[in-house]
Amino acid sequence: MDRGGRVEVFRLLLVCVLTVGPVPAQVRHPLPVLWMMPVSSGPGRENLTAAVAPAVRLALQDLQRQPPQLGNYEIQLQLLDSQCDPAQSLKALFDAMWAGPKYLLVFGGVCPPVTALIGRSLPALNLVQVSFAASSPSLSNRKWYGNLFSTAPSQRALNQATVKLLQRYKWSRVGIITQEEPSHSETKKDLMRQLLKADVQVVSMESLSEDVCSSVRKLKESDVRIIIAQFKEDSASEVFCCAYRLNLFGARYQWIIVDGGAAGWRLGWQASGCTASSLLMAADGSIRLQIRQLSTTNTAGVSGRTPQDYQDSYLRQLVQEGSAVSPLHSFAYDAVWVVAKALGQVMEAVKHREKYSIQRNVTVSEVEVHKMLLEAVRQTHFEGVTGPVFFRNGERMTSIELMQFQGSSGVCVGEFSTSSQQLRLMKHLLKFKGPGPARDQTLILVQRQHVSLLLYSIVSSAAALTIFITLTVLFLTVLGRKNWPLRSSSGSQDELLLLGILLSSSSVLVSGLDGALLSTRTFELLCSVRLWTLSVGHTVGFAVLFTKTWRVYSVCSIKQEGRLRRAGCVVLCMFLLDVFVLTSWQILDPLRQVVLQRILETEPADRDVTVRLYSEHCGSTNMELWLTAVYGYKGPLLGLGCFLAWSIRTVQVDGPAGSSKHLTLSMFAVVAFSVSGVSGSLLTSHNPPVQFCVTSVLILTCNMLTVSWLFGPQCLWLTGGELQSEAAEGEGEEHLSRLNQQLKSHSAQLDVEIETITTQLQETSEPKLHHKMRERDDGDVRAVTWTHAAQVCPEDRSSEWKPSSPDGLNSPEHVWRRLSVQLPILHHSYLPAVGGVSASSSSLFGSLEAFVHRDLLMATSRTLDATQPGPRYC
Repeated sequence: MDRGGRVEVFRLLLVCVLTVGPVPAQVRHPLPVLWMMPVSSGPGRENLTAAVAPAVRLALQDLQRQPPQLGNYEIQLQLLDSQCDPAQSLKALFDAMWAGPKYLLVFGGVCPPVTALIGRSLPALNLVQVSFAASSPSLSNRKWYGNLFSTAPSQRALNQATVKLLQRYKWSRVGIITQEEPSHSETKKDLMRQLLKADVQVVSMESLSEDVCSSVRKLKESDVRIIIAQFKEDSASEVFCCAYRLNLFGARYQWIIVDGGAAGWRLGWQASGCTASSLLMAADGSIRLQIRQLSTTNTAGVSGRTPQDYQDSYLRQLVQEGSAVSPLHSFAYDAVWVVAKALGQVMEAVKHREKYSIQRNVTVSEVEVHKMLLEAVRQTHFEGVTGPVFFRNGERMTSIELMQFQGSSGVCVGEFSTSSQQLRLMKHLLKFKGPGPARDQTLILVQRQHVSLLLYSIVSSAAALTIFITLTVLFLTVLGRKNWPLRSSSGSQDELLLLGILLSSSSVLVSGLDGALLSTRTFELLCSVRLWTLSVGHTVGFAVLFTKTWRVYSVCSIKQEGRLRRAGCVVLCMFLLDVFVLTSWQILDPLRQVVLQRILETEPADRDVTVRLYSEHCGSTNMELWLTAVYGYKGPLLGLGCFLAWSIRTVQVDGPAGSSKHLTLSMFAVVAFSVSGVSGSLLTSHNPPVQFCVTSVLILTCNMLTVSWLFGPQCLWLTGGELQSEAAEGEGEEHLSRLNQQLKSHSAQLDVEIETITTQLQETSEPKLHHKMRERDDGDVRAVTWTHAAQVCPEDRSSEWKPSSPDGLNSPEHVWRRLSVQLPILHHSYLPAVGGVSASSSSLFGSLEAFVHRDLLMATSRTLDATQPGPRYC
């Protein structure tokens, strides 16, 4: 040992001698105790003994003023230099025990390696050790270290407080950065075990090397938001300087510093490249977990001092000696009292047993004294300057402080009780940079996309209206085919077209049902129903339009009836092909419920929030293959249908429409809406409400346009024909009634005239008869004579004819001959065939019902003749 070391040892021995003070009048029994501490301050190691000695001296002075029984004993500390070397410390311990006196207890032991080695040897040496330094988590094994006690909380308590803080804010994803030291290595292992037990994921675990910023950069690359740091106070400035450079601070990050020390919050030296304000900005909001140094109560403890009174006394002595403040001084003060109370209690128990034992001169064995001392330390409980002092499983029960760096100082925002394992936070003091605590990762909001009830109700109402209109048109079509049987040649195709429209419209009602309200089996069944109704309805409807278009194109261009007959098989062939593909799809690869997920981009201002959308869809393993098969045979047919429709766009066809314009428009509408529906369904597959709305609108619009273009004029024509027929029947009855009355009066007048002419012919001669005939009504006679000539002698008028003499033309024979032909014609000009009376029944002549009956039959016959389709023109 050098000269400086010898001077230091002498100084400490002098301090220990001074702690005894003046010898009181009563005799005090000495209690020798080994004080194991590193005396010399080597490179990189501070002189802990010099900083702790004032606290120990205060405790010994306070013990001297205690009344009996505690005042009957005097603790004599024998300083033992451990040099923070396990081998040297063990050798010094054996030498001290060999040299004597008999030691019952070891006090101190600051270096973790020395404490671990001596602690394992204590049971064999019948010694108990009371330390005042924070013990390593590895020393919590009571099977190995059952004789070791410490008034300072273990590092395990800091880890427990850290886990409780993580659980309070539901942080389940963290990163760890530690300093490469044996003490931090054990603490890190224990922290990993506790985090694993609490289901907290450690994303990245880095160690502080020579390049501190590289370790901090790895944390950022791993997208770590909650950072648990374990390093010495002198490394804080360098770490926070790197955090400032890498922008690893602010509302998105939370630093938790786990430090076993109890010193005040200091950033230490200023790192190069970072100003003081930069360090303060980076450290702002960080939380440090530290052991509570002094009790917060202002009541006197077992020593008669309050925590504040003790601190003032300690600082006064420290200033006098010129030593630095030790974070362990208060725990050393309470440790002296633990030793004194335990030894005093055991000595009194031994004295009482030896004095009042049945057997005289009985000496308590060393083993029994050791057991009694061990039990006394375990049962220790008093109020010290650090709070209540008691042990549980060899560990000191106390409180862990949570200090948050705010501005330029630390604020106590909570505490963790090791005895109750409860974390108490003062939320009114906690200040976060953001609106709340930082998130451990990007917040993922899971939202389910489905068709809302309002949207489904609107679209379903439109589909129901389409179905109702289609059913109405189908009823009118069937009714018109029954009333006009000659139109039955195209009636069956119209009914198939309307049936296809009904099926495709019904698929809309199935596709919008909410999958969350249905079981998986029901959802898969509805998937199949929707596929069949939509595909078969589209196939049947398009096949009918294709057949109609092909027929018109064949008549106008090809003029071959055989092609027309083969066109009728298109509907059946397309239907069978569609059924074959759908059946194969249903058997080999049935539709199932598939959940699709996608991530919605958020605004840069809220990068910590990601919206994950998911929805249920109908899908199968080889969905793309089956869709390609369906589109493969329907696509060319759609193209061919457009070509045929374009070719007949100006052709005139029979029917109410009057041209092929509506047929062409219907074909183009089906093709355009089919392509748009497929494209829209594929492009909006990620958004079920939009997909449902787009496909439903396209399907219903196409169906309504087809119905209105093809069947609207026909329904209006059918309805108008029935009304016109009924009106014509009513007007015909009235007209025929008036016509019959006029014919009756005209017929009676003609009879009178015929009788007058006959009488005059008999009374006069032939010339006179001819003269009188011309003097009468010229219009009537000429009409009769010319009619007779037209009906009887058409050959004479066609040949060259020269009029004979008046005597020959007006001879009685010629006149009678003409009258014999003209009178029956005039009389029978109103026979039943033209609306007159029957020649065989004069009683029917005055019957109005007979005329009305025949006239209605003739009017109906003319109406049917008018409704017969005429020749078609191309």
